[in-house]
Amino acid sequence: MDVYEGDLVPDFELPDQTGAKRSLRTLLDDGPVVLFFYPAAMTPGCTREACHFRDIGADYATAGVQRVGISRDTVARQKQFADRHSFDYPLLSDVDGEIARLFGVMRGGVFGRFGVKRWTFVIGKDARIVKVIHSETNMKIHADEALRALTG
Repeated sequence: MDVYEGDLVPDFELPDQTGAKRSLRTLLDDGPVVLFFYPAAMTPGCTREACHFRDIGADYATAGVQRVGISRDTVARQKQFADRHSFDYPLLSDVDGEIARLFGVMRGGVFGRFGVKRWTFVIGKDARIVKVIHSETNMKIHADEALRALTG
């Protein structure tokens, strides 16, 4: 299944980098969610992308928007990534790729070893997709465009 702008996202639950279970519904209680899929923790591109989400965190907080990263990395790998770069937002572990498949971002074929495509989904408080952003090479576009989609 793929999700598109305007679609309602079903609730899901995954562990974060501490092993705590996080559900989309609970995250949305605190405001809109920007869910960004990244191929692999601690790789150069994913580090640049995740650090940019961290670096503009004050802008996200002012807008009342939650940042959430997600990849197929293990909880331990997500914790190592979060600790190394002082991320102040959850990194969800989707090891079996169930949520990546739900969003239509699983890589196939020879690229399957890279886990997921670098796509970002802006999810409103009503659990509907506001905007979908994808770029494999522009690491800053995800955080910047996602915030702009919610703040104008």
